[in-house]
Amino acid sequence: MSPELTSYGLVTCLSVTGVGEPGEAEHMSAIGALYAVASAMGGPQGPLEGLWWVEEEGPALEVPRERWRWHLLLPLGGVPEPGAVERAREAARVSGAAVDRVRVSSFTEGECVEVVHEGPFSEEHVSLAVMERFMAERGLVANGPHHEVYLTALDDPWPRTVLRQPVRPGT
Repeated sequence: MSPELTSYGLVTCLSVTGVGEPGEAEHMSAIGALYAVASAMGGPQGPLEGLWWVEEEGPALEVPRERWRWHLLLPLGGVPEPGAVERAREAARVSGAAVDRVRVSSFTEGECVEVVHEGPFSEEHVSLAVMERFMAERGLVANGPHHEVYLTALDDPWPRTVLRQPVRPGT
């Protein structure tokens, strides 16, 4: 596992924002809503992604997971035509998913440090420590929420996840 420095430009996604522990009801409801709307739009254009952060001081992994904040994302191939998301929400409403929570959002991360983590989510802290050392050695600091790209299904017993951290030079 070797971190690398990368750069990302503008990305447009379907998104749902929430608070809570991964895998719990709020989180799973958001995932269902994203996929319902994406399916009504012709299917997702990329894998499920998540931006994660906490609002308390101190190390994020020490904050109780029920207070973790997140944006769940499904990348789109571009900016949807006016009205496309609204029509997809209406078409997906029969699914029972909380489709009104789904929004279109665009963002640019710029320079990032990333690594592919292979293994349980509970072991991501090991990969994150490697990323933190890589950043410190290069005088870089975090410049935005932690980003994860899920390369396998969330219930895969040996998941593969891109761990990404936007960065900037430290002061």
